[in-house]
Amino acid sequence: MKMVFRWYGEGNDPITLEQIRQIPGVVGVVGALFDVPVGEVWPLEKIKHLKDTVESAGLTLEVIESVNVHEDIKLGLSTRDRYIENYRETIRNLSKVGVKVVCYNFMPIFDWMRTDLHKKLPDGSEVMEYDHSLIENITPKELVRRVKEGSAGLVLPGWEWDRLEKLEQTFELYKDVDEKKLLDNLIYFLKGVIPVCEECDVKLAIHPDDPPWSIFGLPRIVTNRENIEKFLKAVDSPYNGLTLCMGSLGANPNNNIPEMIRYFGRMGRIHFAHLRNLKIVERGKFYETAHPSFCGSHDMFEVVKAFHDIGYNGYVRPDHGRMIWGEKGRPGYGLYDRALGITYLLGLWEAIDKMKERYC
Repeated sequence: MKMVFRWYGEGNDPITLEQIRQIPGVVGVVGALFDVPVGEVWPLEKIKHLKDTVESAGLTLEVIESVNVHEDIKLGLSTRDRYIENYRETIRNLSKVGVKVVCYNFMPIFDWMRTDLHKKLPDGSEVMEYDHSLIENITPKELVRRVKEGSAGLVLPGWEWDRLEKLEQTFELYKDVDEKKLLDNLIYFLKGVIPVCEECDVKLAIHPDDPPWSIFGLPRIVTNRENIEKFLKAVDSPYNGLTLCMGSLGANPNNNIPEMIRYFGRMGRIHFAHLRNLKIVERGKFYETAHPSFCGSHDMFEVVKAFHDIGYNGYVRPDHGRMIWGEKGRPGYGLYDRALGITYLLGLWEAIDKMKERYC
């Protein structure tokens, strides 16, 4: 597997490329452009600048996360074809600088969702937490206010404040969109962009809904094996694939993550992986933890072994980590705990590799 590290770019990330370069085993970064409005074409010159910056530090830029999908596409509005064409053009531009995978999501209005960005654990570290009972007792507008206050002024992926200012109007547009309609809109989008992905040799990897259930009555469709299989088969191309985010899917204890890895991996549809652990307190309530198995609710050995069993040679990154050792920064995206996660994941991979070599 190819270990990469998410980086938010110059002036937008307190972590430097030089620091990332020093983490053993990291070969590249997962980048994005955050100053291009959602739905507009990513300019080739800006993509080239990002690539040159990353490569000058001795790293690669082969994965982009995220080229966000405009809300009009998710809603199936008459304006969607314009935004789909822009998406197609962005894929063409990304392919020109050697990008191989684009991670995106199809979550209505909200991207990932947490109710507390700074939950303090007994050891003094800080993590992000989700509690569905809180969602049921506040308004969407109040939640956005809390998340914005907890962001420390930093860009949060999928939380564009100017877009979220129109929250009431967007909710009104979704009143007639159920899971079937949202799935139809996803398939329409995929039929428009996957042919360009095939031409340009860029794989599209959808990120699961985080968390994998309805929030504020909005439909969510990338939640389990059955739902994922529907759109993978509807647009049956090896370029239509999945970002296997175990933290997102793993928030629902009914999802068997190792089984899903083997199932979709043997189909050749896992193009990217986000690996992290979390602690499920009760159904609908969880918080993120350090990566090792004993810290959370998931057996990371079995997860990594499943990837090894399918011969996975794609991209992997550690996902949301704790804020530790006094570090301040974007919630979930500190340097130290994600670096610890990388060494742990690579240690598991090496151990499984050598055990199979010597004892099987």
